[in-house]
Amino acid sequence: MAYALQQLINGISLGMIYGLIAVGYTMVYGIIGMINFAHGDIFMIGAFLSLIGLTVLGGVGIVSVPIALVVVLVVAAAITALYGWTVERVAYRPLRGSFRLAPLISAIGMSIVLQNFVQVSQGARDLNLQPMIRGGVSLMDEGGFVVQLSWMQVMISATTLVILAVFTWLVTRTRLGRAMRACEQDLKMASLLGIDTDRTISITFVIGAALATVAGMLFLLYYGSINFFIGFSAGIKAFTAAVLGGIGSLPGAVLGGLAIGLIESLWSGYASVPYKNVAAFSVLAIVLVFMPSGLLGRADIEKV
Repeated sequence: MAYALQQLINGISLGMIYGLIAVGYTMVYGIIGMINFAHGDIFMIGAFLSLIGLTVLGGVGIVSVPIALVVVLVVAAAITALYGWTVERVAYRPLRGSFRLAPLISAIGMSIVLQNFVQVSQGARDLNLQPMIRGGVSLMDEGGFVVQLSWMQVMISATTLVILAVFTWLVTRTRLGRAMRACEQDLKMASLLGIDTDRTISITFVIGAALATVAGMLFLLYYGSINFFIGFSAGIKAFTAAVLGGIGSLPGAVLGGLAIGLIESLWSGYASVPYKNVAAFSVLAIVLVFMPSGLLGRADIEKV
């Protein structure tokens, strides 16, 4: 029982990170109907910028953890948002009127460029960070096995839920959200009604990149080790989470992330660790057979 509870806690923490990345995927897809396959690498760049920023602040003597985290997050999110804006301008906007595969291929190319840029500039080795948020609470003790809930895990879950609430409000209650939903329904009609569709799409990419930075910092603080390849692996899992939860649904993205995280954690704890990815993708395939739109997704209506 205690071991299962511990794996459940670990799975929720991992799933929340996947869900936070998946929100960026689903926001972009909700507007232009295309997957930003460079989003995982934006997440990776956010993690590297967070590591560089925390290292620099530690070197100049800033030891207050809350101050360091806030300063680094703001700066890293601003820089990563610029990457997101560049991806939209370079990989998507020139090809928006082209056939649907063109932006997809361009985004994959941008992903490879970003991945290799970080590999060349930061090296291929793992980079490590000493734990900054320590401690937690012991939930139960069963035969010497103590179930631990760390403050870092609490922080991950709380941050993801707060961001989900904020962006659900943003999309449903604000002028920008109305513009996003109008672009989702019909880009051409939204433009005819006076909505600056280019600006709305660019802002969506910028917001998605900033969210990826938050996820990157949480990943760095939780695991303490990053490399240039984490963007691909985490990005694929987050994309899977977005599809599983229902691409285009913000709550669905987090729910899908939780499902993937729990499957990985429980499979690793009770079966074979090398096959945890097989288990996650198998569940995705089974769900999509019976629910093609995902857990919370809406069926696409083809416009004629």
